[in-house]
Amino acid sequence: MDDNLKIPEDERHKFSQPLGKLYSGTRKETISEVEKAVKTLMEAKFSIRVYLVGDIVTQDFLANNFLKDFIKLCIIDEKTQRNQIKIETEDFFEDIIEFENPQGGIQKESFTLLNNIVSADKRTLLKIIEGEEDLLVLPLVLSIPLSEKTKNLVFYGQPPITDSKKTIPEGIVMVDVEKGIQKAVKRFVEMMK
Repeated sequence: MDDNLKIPEDERHKFSQPLGKLYSGTRKETISEVEKAVKTLMEAKFSIRVYLVGDIVTQDFLANNFLKDFIKLCIIDEKTQRNQIKIETEDFFEDIIEFENPQGGIQKESFTLLNNIVSADKRTLLKIIEGEEDLLVLPLVLSIPLSEKTKNLVFYGQPPITDSKKTIPEGIVMVDVEKGIQKAVKRFVEMMK
């Protein structure tokens, strides 16, 4: 039996919908909107923790001096739309972990791995050396503990979708991890075989 979870073909369209708030536009526009959203949360006296899934999002956050400070975890595969991309990691991360995750799926060990990374509370880079990182947003959302005083924000890139019932523009999705989101993500994971 295969140890990896896969999206059922007939449910694929459900997995392409944004899990949270979609900021659409150019990279410059979306990162500026995200910055405003984080500042608003700070004004409301929340502490902020940021988790990133994807190379472009990671690149944009690392290049932004304000947002960079909130990063706890980046999950990358150093590819974007099948092209190689180099992420400058300098001495920013306390821990760099290499992992394999199947394309279009989730390796079962990723649930334990992400739980361990989140609870270790070190600024971590998780580099997918084989496969892709996209669906790791699901086990990541499930591994984040909820807190009233902390906003745990997961960001990932949203590719443009033109073949579903409604068109979804390109941008960044911000997932404010709370009970309802975790419940929805659990349902997605249960749908996978």
